[in-house]
Amino acid sequence: MSFRKRRAAQMPEVNLVPMMDVLMTVLTFFIIISMTLQGEQILNIDLPGISNSDGAVEEAESNAPALVVGLNPQQQIVLDSRIVTLEELAEAMQAHLTEHQNGVIILKADRGLSFREVSQLLKTMRDIGGDRVSLSIGSGTAE
Repeated sequence: MSFRKRRAAQMPEVNLVPMMDVLMTVLTFFIIISMTLQGEQILNIDLPGISNSDGAVEEAESNAPALVVGLNPQQQIVLDSRIVTLEELAEAMQAHLTEHQNGVIILKADRGLSFREVSQLLKTMRDIGGDRVSLSIGSGTAE
């Protein structure tokens, strides 16, 4: 009788489940990061903070002369305490912006007007004055 010991040659087993978990986690991380970076590049949005917006308003008011335009509850345009037409407003805005290189135009609309009514005039003013037109909002107190 021959007594041979048979040893089964066992191959080491590689457990792929933990490695797949790690790979999926890393892949998810990179996907989320790439989507975030891509969104910032496409939108090019710089969100202002509360302190930045207050400083910007004060800086704009102190350095640049402003032409203040009003919009009363009857949707009439008020300039220098008189009601004007869109054509007169356009002429006054162009004259102001030509005279003052750093001048700005500020629209003060009545609180009771809807956003649509205010935005229509604001768009028209933007077409005339470009990026030098802004909307003034109240501080919560009646003026």
